[in-house]
Amino acid sequence: MLDTTLGGLPWEPALARRDLLAPPVAAALDAWGQVEPRVAAEVVVAEIDPSLADTAALTEAYHLPLEVSCNCVLVSGRRAGAERVAGVVVRATTRADVNNVVRRVLDVRKATFLPVERATEDSAMEYGGITPIGLPADHQILLDTAVRDGGLALVGSGLRRSKLLLPGELLARLAGARTVQLAL
Repeated sequence: MLDTTLGGLPWEPALARRDLLAPPVAAALDAWGQVEPRVAAEVVVAEIDPSLADTAALTEAYHLPLEVSCNCVLVSGRRAGAERVAGVVVRATTRADVNNVVRRVLDVRKATFLPVERATEDSAMEYGGITPIGLPADHQILLDTAVRDGGLALVGSGLRRSKLLLPGELLARLAGARTVQLAL
């Protein structure tokens, strides 16, 4: 298990607490764990108050360093009539450059955030808990280099009532993830 006392939360191996994971997140962790043995020990989950799932409230209530928190937003754009969707992950201390970098990486004319209803429906995750782990196979996963290189990464679990914690460099090894300089 990842050795952490971050926020004084009761961190447990995520695969041992499937009740704290959205179904696509649990399935993705199972599949990832088959090819990456570190997943079982280094991806941990903690239950939180769901009313505190948003980054600012979470970091304040649990005394978590803001630089550990990561945000995952779903962005889409079109090219030649085909939609391209990506989960974009950046540290909470930064913003993704959607209008320039993300747009160019997706090779679309205009990139926009998916509306909340569509993001939750497409991902089968709750708003405030969306994570790159378990996104649909047709969604690209774009991680900012600061997520990979910045130590621990606190991300959603697919549910508002829990959070995942894992090394950023391990998250960058998630199948289909691409590391790009995304932040402003």
